[in-house]
Amino acid sequence: MKIGISFDLKPENIPEGFPEDIYEEFDSEKVVDALKKTIEGFGHEVSLLGGGKSFIDKILKERPDFVFNIAEGFGTRSREGHVPSVCEMLSIPYSGSDPLALNITLDKEICKRFAKSLGIKTPFFKVIKNKKEIKNFKFKYSLCVLKLKDEGSSIGLRLSSRVNSLSELKEKAEELFNKYNKPLLVEKFIGGKEITAGIIGNENIKFFGLMEISPKKLKNSEFLYSLEVKRNFKEEVEYIVPPDIPERTQEEIKRAVLKLFKFLGLRDFSRFDFRLDENYNPYFLEINPLPGLNPETSDLPIMAYKMGFKYEEIIKNILESAFERYGIKG
Repeated sequence: MKIGISFDLKPENIPEGFPEDIYEEFDSEKVVDALKKTIEGFGHEVSLLGGGKSFIDKILKERPDFVFNIAEGFGTRSREGHVPSVCEMLSIPYSGSDPLALNITLDKEICKRFAKSLGIKTPFFKVIKNKKEIKNFKFKYSLCVLKLKDEGSSIGLRLSSRVNSLSELKEKAEELFNKYNKPLLVEKFIGGKEITAGIIGNENIKFFGLMEISPKKLKNSEFLYSLEVKRNFKEEVEYIVPPDIPERTQEEIKRAVLKLFKFLGLRDFSRFDFRLDENYNPYFLEINPLPGLNPETSDLPIMAYKMGFKYEEIIKNILESAFERYGIKG
């Protein structure tokens, strides 16, 4: 089978006027090369399709039988849906979730509202739509976190994004609008353990496990899984599988994950993030339906390795899940 890989590469230089983390979700050549070699190892022919506008030219020229999609897109809150939309328009099957699910999960506000409608706890939150709203903004919790509403990979999220007062909140919000000019999500800070859950499959869903992201230098009550932490993860955090949490908490997280996965129509693989309160009650934070597949640094592979899986098994499971969904014999 001829399989095309869609992806976005991090540029060597950030264009003037852009924040230095604006391409944080993009992949390196190392990741693309690992995927290419792995898929070729299954006996498939592989073509590199890239992303953006050049993806359209390449997919029309190459005409692959299937697309393995890790492209994040750029520029809009629907960016993760760009490549899948083209694939659907051309009737070419692809891995991962469809444009609707990808766009819903990238918008943290909408995704949280869906979670609440399903009875899943999520921290109290409000949205600041534009810079003008900052002056009169009110929030009933002094300890909170500011995030970009429509971004992933901790773009815009630093340890300093955890604030302790309304005045500090407004100062940080002003700073983020000046830098990114995007709506903000303000969220009550939940001070317990950070837990992520990884799954692969569709009808027969496999949990790649639950993983605790435990800070080495800070208390959980001071910790955010922020950009500077992720870039220096070996020194900053310890990954614990299975997490040291009660069985009832693990089961509540798994129930929430399955509810969200099925309700939102997610497909093939995803990762779900939670924080626990002091009583080990889980609060849903967000979903990554295109979790990183860097064989050395991404959370999903790290979790899978600790569960006894190899990198090749991760990719094979994703492919087989997508093939089964389309009725393709791989």
